[in-house]
Amino acid sequence: MAVTETEQRIIRYNDAFNETLAELLREDPDIFIAGEDVGRYGGVFQSFAGLNAEFGDERVVDTPIAEQAIIGLGIGAAAVGLRPIVDLMFMDFVMVSMDQIANQAAKMKYMFGGKAKLPLTITTTGGAGLGAAAQHSQSLEAWLIHVPGLKVVYPSNPYDLKGLLVSCVRDDNPTIFTLHKAMLGSKGHVPEGLYEIPLGEANVVREGTDATVVAIGIMVSEAEKAAEALSEEGIEVEIIDPRTLLPFDMDTVIQSAKKTNRIVIVHEAVKNGGIGAEISAQIQEQAFDYLDAPVTRVAAPFAPVPFSPALEQSYVPNAESIAKGVRDVLHRNI
Repeated sequence: MAVTETEQRIIRYNDAFNETLAELLREDPDIFIAGEDVGRYGGVFQSFAGLNAEFGDERVVDTPIAEQAIIGLGIGAAAVGLRPIVDLMFMDFVMVSMDQIANQAAKMKYMFGGKAKLPLTITTTGGAGLGAAAQHSQSLEAWLIHVPGLKVVYPSNPYDLKGLLVSCVRDDNPTIFTLHKAMLGSKGHVPEGLYEIPLGEANVVREGTDATVVAIGIMVSEAEKAAEALSEEGIEVEIIDPRTLLPFDMDTVIQSAKKTNRIVIVHEAVKNGGIGAEISAQIQEQAFDYLDAPVTRVAAPFAPVPFSPALEQSYVPNAESIAKGVRDVLHRNI
């Protein structure tokens, strides 16, 4: 019998993360977690709450404030057969550990002729929206997708979060799993038990015929709001959630481009050098003849994330700016 909406289990994005970690730790004794304050404190956002109490100090490990060492610990443990999950408290701290990520984790399989496995999952929290200011609010996924050998994942809802996290931890390659801090309290349907969502498969969140919106992370929910408003104007928008940024499911985007002929790409990161530029380039290489207008990008301005709540709110793209982007692309022609 099909599960009705009222029977579905609704939990928070952050709780889906915590629950999945606990279930994975119970399933596989080779899995352990390490990071700043992930142990007895439960993490700065309480994402790891209760795990140390259940699994102990050897499997949920508090580390010093040393991001390079945290990633190095994970690389070494993965290389000898364990399956570590190491946490960088904020995505901004990726910069401190980039040498370990790009030159060690991402390269090890290549340096050993494809024979080495490195089942390492790096979890982190990105994005603005909580007034954490310029050094704790960045979206740096474009840096990471530039590195061959990594897999980069960005779930937009609790259901995808659980399935994608399971796939990351079970993968034998280094993966970077990004949560958005402003989504931690958002709620959605999450089944009990472990399940996988394949990495590299996009999700068509909403079907439409007039324009396609490719939205990253938290921008998916904003795109859905924009689509509802545009529908009242007679504009039907298709929304694609890539879910995995590397590898990227370009086939799904190209098929949608051939159908709607107009594309808007939305991400919270700054527009300059953002992932939207890469997606746009590939669309125009593979589907230019199907486009009725140039690809449009909706993204943050080229400036640090403001601390002021009012400025931060205006800095981050939202449903209104996405709807404007769709209207603009509908009124342009090649």
